[in-house]
Parts: sequence; structure tokens; C-alpha cells
Amino acid sequence: MYVLAAPCIENPACRARGITTDEDIRLFNRAAERCRRFSVEMVPLPCPETAYLGADRPPGSFLDRLATPEFAALLDRFEEEVRAAIRERGEPPLAIIGVDSSPACGVNTTYYSSEKRPGRGAFLARFPDIPCIDVKDFARYRIYLAAPLFSEAEQAYNLALHDLLERHLFDVYLPQDVGDTSHTRCREEHRAIFAQHLQALRDVDTVVAVIDGADADSGTSWEMGYAYALGKRVVALRTDFRMAGHHERVNLMLEESATVVTAKEDLPRALGTLLEGRERDPDRCSRG
Repeated sequence: MYVLAAPCIENPACRARGITTDEDIRLFNRAAERCRRFSVEMVPLPCPETAYLGADRPPGSFLDRLATPEFAALLDRFEEEVRAAIRERGEPPLAIIGVDSSPACGVNTTYYSSEKRPGRGAFLARFPDIPCIDVKDFARYRIYLAAPLFSEAEQAYNLALHDLLERHLFDVYLPQDVGDTSHTRCREEHRAIFAQHLQALRDVDTVVAVIDGADADSGTSWEMGYAYALGKRVVALRTDFRMAGHHERVNLMLEESATVVTAKEDLPRALGTLLEGRERDPDRCSRG
């Protein structure tokens, strides 16, 4: 299992001069961490901009410097090399990881002229049959699973959700694995668990919340609200068929602050899985 990746993600020599921020580097590193965490090989694409303009180059748009027959011929050659490598591997990549704004490797936007325009860059546009994802989206894979955890049934369901999400290459923080869960735990343990959960909520990219029941679990509701206030994405799972009102499945404030799905099988799609229609071997996915 592998992804193709814009070479500048791992190789600083492929980056145009002066445009890479500290936040970009953090996300590049997180993308590589995700691949290592789930044993997904990151295979770098050739860099047509570096090959054509050199490594130490200022940033520019496609029309500025790349709209030439020579560059088009270079793209032809690189496309054939990449497709030959895919044929040799015998399976398609999960996706191409690109870098938005890049004239060659943009995914959602690209500097075609002096302003960005929607669509793929000139190189990634050569592969319309392969899904593409921007590196910033690929790097956001850490999930906090907010859910009631007080009974054996609840904990078993949470483990099933954990395993489902990890099979789809998401790293899941499971609160029930943290601290003493007995009713006799001391006040100091309460504070330690609270602090650890709080830090985890700050560190993750997305909160997945289980909001079944006549009223959603109070701790889960608090975690959803805190995550929303931090600007985190919240995806809520509501399999309960009961309605809280004419238009709400559950409490209005919870529903309006989250994307709500009604089956656990829909969670990976809502989170942007790369494995749509493909199975992942659970034995390759550890909880370490």
C-alpha cells in the first residue's frame, strides 16, 4: 500500500525559494508520520518545476514560466515514468498527495496566473484517474473519540469504532484507555485524567462524538463544545432513531456544531478516508 507524493513534502531542495512556512513544514512532517504510523509507503513524484527551472528558484505562476512546449514535453515524459512505475507495482496508489497553490502539484487550487484558480496543477492534472488530496488535509488524521464509556457495552462499541477508524488510517485517542476507571479513584486521578483529555483535545485534528440516547452523554457534549470552541472539526455519530424535535436528531447546539452521520460505516467517508472501496488488512494496523 502506497501513496504518491509531491517531492517537496520530503525534499526541501524541491521547494521554491522563500515560500515554505513553519506551519507547512509541520504539516509535511505530520503527513510523513501518518504514512510511517500505518506502514504506507510514501513514493515521491518527480518534480517538473525543479527539473525545468532549477532548485534555487523564486516562486511563480504557470503562465509566468511554465507555459512552454518544452515544459509540456517534460510533463509527458514524467507522466509516462510515473504510470510505468504504477504498472510495475501492480496496484494503484491510494492517492496522490499534492501541495495546494503549486503550479505543478496543486490539488484544489493552483497559481495558474497571478491569482489562484480552482483545480489541479499542470502535473497532477495528468492523472485524473487517481484521487488527489492536499497535504494539509492528509496531515489532519488525529482523532479524539468522545463517547460514553461507563458500561461494558459502551466500551466494546468504542473499541469497535476505534478499530474501524484505524483501519482507515486515522490515529485515534481513546479516553477509556486513560487512567483508573474504577469508582474508587482519587481526586488527584480525576485531575490527571482531566488534564490528559484536555491536552488530547488540543492536539487532535478532529473529534468524533457518539451522541446516541434520549439525551447525549454530558461528558461527550462538553468535549464537543470545547473542540468546537477551539476551531476543531466535529463529526457526530447518531444511530438512535429518536428525534429531539421536528428538525433535530439531538440537541440543537450539538447538531449545529457538528457533521452528523447515522451509521458507523459512514464515519470514514465523512472524515475523508483514502480507502473508499478498498479493504485494509487489520493485522497491519496496531494500536501502539
